[in-house]
Amino acid sequence: MTAPQPPNTADELRGAGLRVTAARVALLETVRAGDHLPVDAIATGVRDRLGHISLQAVYEALHSLTAAGLVRRIEPPGSPARFEGRVGDNHHHLVCRSCGAVVDVDCAVGHAPCLTASDDRGFSIDEAEVIYWGLCPDCSPQAVTSAVTSAP
Repeated sequence: MTAPQPPNTADELRGAGLRVTAARVALLETVRAGDHLPVDAIATGVRDRLGHISLQAVYEALHSLTAAGLVRRIEPPGSPARFEGRVGDNHHHLVCRSCGAVVDVDCAVGHAPCLTASDDRGFSIDEAEVIYWGLCPDCSPQAVTSAVTSAP
């Protein structure tokens, strides 16, 4: 007996109630292969796979995939929207104030939504979005200092 195969991209689109198109398949695979990609990088990746696709079609597909829960949109203040394929686990992000790098970080504590509001004001909370801001290892003063002191 063989192990069940994981669903392919087309099956995932169908399972989410979306029509399977070459653009949606290429877009979902591009987002999943990337790392917190902005729209222009996604469009470039899709064009590399398919040839021409309009930016409007990329935006429309991203909207559909986000609404279906197959892609997650993050938009750190002061940054363009970015998209990722890691969905459904309520993870958070680290953002570098200098270079804009974005990386995933698992939930701080406990189960989703990870944080308990001091006063939920009657809301039924199902998600918490946390962005940790700082400097990445390449941009931190320690990295700059060690690069200067180790230079010949």
